[in-house]
Amino acid sequence: MARAWKPAPLVTASAAVHGAAILGAALEPALWPWSAAAVAANHALLTTVGLLPRSRGLGDNITRLPVRAPAVGPGRVALTIDDGPDPEVTPRVLDLLDELGLVASFFLIGHRAQRHPALCHAIVARGHRVENHGHSHSHAFSLFGPARMRADIMQAQSAITDASGQEPRFFRPTAGLRNPFLDPVLARLDLRLASWTRRAYDTREPQAPRVLQRLCRNLADGDILLLHDGHAARMADGAPVVLAVLPPLAARLAQQGLATITLDQAFPPA
Repeated sequence: MARAWKPAPLVTASAAVHGAAILGAALEPALWPWSAAAVAANHALLTTVGLLPRSRGLGDNITRLPVRAPAVGPGRVALTIDDGPDPEVTPRVLDLLDELGLVASFFLIGHRAQRHPALCHAIVARGHRVENHGHSHSHAFSLFGPARMRADIMQAQSAITDASGQEPRFFRPTAGLRNPFLDPVLARLDLRLASWTRRAYDTREPQAPRVLQRLCRNLADGDILLLHDGHAARMADGAPVVLAVLPPLAARLAQQGLATITLDQAFPPA
């Protein structure tokens, strides 16, 4: 079921700028260079905001878990794992999560979910959640128009639901990059945009201590952490870095009294 969409203030202001520029140029042709400059500057601003994954300038964007009243139990963090399922890495990640007592939200790529449905079922069967990371995982996603964007997200939604038996409630674009079309598309599909509090750049950083340091710097209740099972960087011994990071991360969480929960648990359906 679609949810109501209300444009972000920046989007509303941008529409006003475009309308005023067109009207001004129509009423006074000599103003067209200024009108064109205003439109160009506005497009540059929108593009810049879309390149900031944690920005809320283009619409609602989850970057932390909801604030809770004090003393309502242990602190919570959400562990999110992107770009799977990977037939080599994901089973080992699942085994580690079981061993360490962690739960995670897996943002799956649609075409990978289609190829590996048993892994998708395993993620759900072990108590984790599957979420939507787009079908194509295109690095040009932020350049898609609304129709192509909607088609890619819907294709992933169908593929992940069919493969896992669980329907995603959250969406994360490739690298978190987007444009003003995404917010109304997600509203129509009743999905919520979820980014992160901090990420470890573990697709290109093969040193586990550095990845862990990035995740744990100022680690606190309500954080959303990002790691990868798909496209994970490889350490000197060829092992994916995520496997070396999870045990010390679990130890750090325990030390700080932090438990892991899924995004679905943190933001239950209305």
